[in-house]
Amino acid sequence: MLMDSAKSSLLIVDVQERLLPAIADGQDVLRNCIWLAGVARRLKVPVVVSEQYPAGLGPTAAPLLAALEDARFVEKTHFSCVADGCLTGTEVDARRQVVVAGTEAHVCVMQTVLELRWQGKEVFLVEDAVGSRKPGDKAASLARMRAHGVEVVTREMVAFEWLKRSATELFREVSRDFIRDN
Repeated sequence: MLMDSAKSSLLIVDVQERLLPAIADGQDVLRNCIWLAGVARRLKVPVVVSEQYPAGLGPTAAPLLAALEDARFVEKTHFSCVADGCLTGTEVDARRQVVVAGTEAHVCVMQTVLELRWQGKEVFLVEDAVGSRKPGDKAASLARMRAHGVEVVTREMVAFEWLKRSATELFREVSRDFIRDN
């Protein structure tokens, strides 16, 4: 199964100001979420961003917020976006494929991903765009999600599958702006 930009949405889970500094390789996670958001915007893939209790954890990290022009924001207090119900009526709800990035991999991301999978969604977890405070927690959650049929991918896999082919002006733009030297 390949990712298809016409069937996909991008869900960025809880990349928030007060949580991000505690995440192992948090700046890499942030940079890769920004990159994915830019590719999604260029390819017209809708983006949904969740925020876990923003009064306590703060808003989405400012650099990511700046890259999310057309994104839809949802707030939650459950760890899982699905359990919270905050995805109802969003593009994540409407589309068959969900590409997921964010934090923490072993808590909010994993609970959301597993419940999306149980709803019958095709779920793609972007390994280089998810993080946890402890690397072991991230590794354990990746193994668990794989065991439940979640496709673990990289950001470049997402871009190339969404693009499908190279002989287009759109490919040249994305290659120039996102893939080369990034």
